[in-house]
Amino acid sequence: MIGPQVRWARFAARRRMRERHAGGHLPTRTYDCRECEHPWPCPPARRSLLLGFEGDRVGLMMYLGAHLARALEELPDTHPALIVGQLLYWIPRRR
Repeated sequence: MIGPQVRWARFAARRRMRERHAGGHLPTRTYDCRECEHPWPCPPARRSLLLGFEGDRVGLMMYLGAHLARALEELPDTHPALIVGQLLYWIPRRR
């Protein structure tokens, strides 16, 4: 069994790796891209997310689901279907 410090270190390492792959294409509080100011995830962020998760579709969905929960809190005046469409509908379907 591993302790909480080890789990936190592994989580932080995975987060740093994802952010390094993303470059500057990270979300702001309004869920626009910091780098290009398009709705996040912009095409470069989508590409880096797909590369960063290396085919782990479930992990990618969980990561974006966490962003979805945060976006729903941050953007209370935006219709939830628009936020879901922006964050989740671009993910490729399974073959």
